[in-house]
Amino acid sequence: MANELDELSTEVRTEGLDTRVIPKKIPVKVGKGSTAFEVMLWCLGIIPGVVFLFKKIEAKEYFQQLEQKIQHNASQIDNYLEQRVMVLQNCARLVEKAIDLDKTTFAEIAQYRSGAGDEARNEAASKLDMVSRDLNMAFENYPELKAHEEIQEAMKQNMYLQREITAARELYNDTVNTWNREIFNWPTKMIVAAKNGYTTRIPFIASEEIKEQAKSVFF
Repeated sequence: MANELDELSTEVRTEGLDTRVIPKKIPVKVGKGSTAFEVMLWCLGIIPGVVFLFKKIEAKEYFQQLEQKIQHNASQIDNYLEQRVMVLQNCARLVEKAIDLDKTTFAEIAQYRSGAGDEARNEAASKLDMVSRDLNMAFENYPELKAHEEIQEAMKQNMYLQREITAARELYNDTVNTWNREIFNWPTKMIVAAKNGYTTRIPFIASEEIKEQAKSVFF
């Protein structure tokens, strides 16, 4: 039998492939087969039915704990985003440029603490990337600003916080990946997920600004 994937004869995309995260939540659904499975266990005797019942309780507790871990990972991202807002705001004042960090940015961060969705978090991260870009452009237009020690220190902090945000996003996305995988683990977890109306979760998405910067020529 020939290889299903042949790297020597298959057509190659020389232009590359720009992949994107699809922001869609997929609900978990089970069919009549799952219901029949549960009925069959009870028909086999009280013990199999009770054992499966306890398995479902364990699965529910597992998902509750996983949700708390996702919240914790999201909170870490929020903390770094909040610090980055303050650093960029101070830096903007130092360069005396009319860069608008409007009050809604702080309001959005406050909303995250109240359990706002992933989409709002992604939007705020994108705004901060744009502010960082504007500051870098100011440095290009006014080279003398680079000699300002306070500005240099602020931009170092900005770079450090961006790295921390990236690391925190990795942890968040790993936990989200675990959730998205486990809710479709049949029979116990998938049945529990369907009963509780669980859906897949959307990973943290890189902003369009960052993607465009990644395509730029640096040297």
